[in-house]
Formats: sequence, C-alpha cells, structure tokens
Amino acid sequence: MDFLLFSPPLHPIFHILLSLSHSLFHSVSLFSSSVSPFYLQCFRTLCCKGPPSPRPEYDLVCIGLTGSGKTSLLSRLCSEATDNIGPTTGFSIKAVPFQNAILNVKELGGADSIKKYWSRYYQGSQGVVFILDSASTDEDLELARTELHSALQHPQLCTLPFLILANHQDKPAARTTQEIKKYFELEPLARGKSWILEGSSVDNMDAVKQSFTQLIELLEDKDQDTSRI
Repeated sequence: MDFLLFSPPLHPIFHILLSLSHSLFHSVSLFSSSVSPFYLQCFRTLCCKGPPSPRPEYDLVCIGLTGSGKTSLLSRLCSEATDNIGPTTGFSIKAVPFQNAILNVKELGGADSIKKYWSRYYQGSQGVVFILDSASTDEDLELARTELHSALQHPQLCTLPFLILANHQDKPAARTTQEIKKYFELEPLARGKSWILEGSSVDNMDAVKQSFTQLIELLEDKDQDTSRI
C-alpha cells in the first residue's frame, strides 16, 4: 500500500522571509566580490574586534631626599597643578597613566623623621623610582648616595628594576648623569641589576615620560622572565 506525503501550504509570511534571505545572500555576495580583499579584511576586523585588553598595572615605590622634586615630577606626570607644593609627610599614592601600563606610584616623604620608616612601605613593590637633586650641596649628595646604596641592597628591592632620576637638570649647578654615575659608583654597585639613570627636569616632561617608558619596558621584561619560571 502506497502512502502519499502531503505538505501543508506555506504561510505567506514564510514566502516573504525566504525572498528576503535570498536577497540578503545576493547582496553579501555582491559586496564580497566588489570589495578588495584588503578592505574586506578591515571590515571583518572592525566588526569582530572585541573590547581592548586592560593595561597592566605596576606598583612602584618612589624615594628620595626632601627637595629632590619627587612630588612635582609625579604631579606633572598626572597633569596636576604644582603650585604651592610642600614636602610630602608620610606617603602619597598616584596612579600615573601611560599608553602601555598604569603605574601606581607610592611616594615616600624624604625627611629624616620619615626615612627611617621607608622599608615598612617596600613590600609589594614591583619597581623603584629614586629621585635625587643633581644641583644639591655636596653634603646632601652624599646623603642621597647613601640612601640609594641602601635601597639597591635592600632584600625587598635588590631584585627590582630601578629608575634613577638626576633631577633639577635645569639648574646651573646640576651635575651631569655621567658625574652622578661616577660619584654614586653605580657601575660596580648595580652590576647585574636592571636600572636606568637619566637626567630630569619639570621643564622637560617629554624626557621624563620617556624615562618612565623605559622603566615600563624593564617591568615587562621582568614579568616575562617570571612567567618562564
């Protein structure tokens, strides 16, 4: 016995949808054939691009004697006003944005009454910014030398990348970075460590930003080395 299968007639709306789907397919085909592969790839990239990946954040500690210019440099990096800036008492934290990273910089006051507590704030740091006054007196420069040597050898900092800024390069009495490097004996002391020594001034913030960009590269390199372990 033979059975015949009957399909009910399609509702008119299905005919409309079917017609639209054919039209859309035809339009996409024409678009794909008429547009060059380069522009088609750009179109796909823009349409399929997801949200940008978040910038990595690094926690830094910033140290230096009172008057070295720590607060002024960090404030300028954050586009903050620098009028009526006084010595930092205790510490302050600034999030300094860069194109490839955000630096959470913990600035410690440089007064004698505060320096003895610096090491309490080292934990969790991923890098160090040491700022010195390159135009200071010989006595203050010797004090800065002692503090930098102590930081470079501290158990919680000795393996971290260092950015050393010889600040106030705009002043007539400023020592050059070569003079600072020799006087501070950086070559033998910092051998085997990741460090950068650059001159700085609030009058040349482009150079300061470039110095911090170099520090970010050192931080990224250390991240990659750690991930391989």
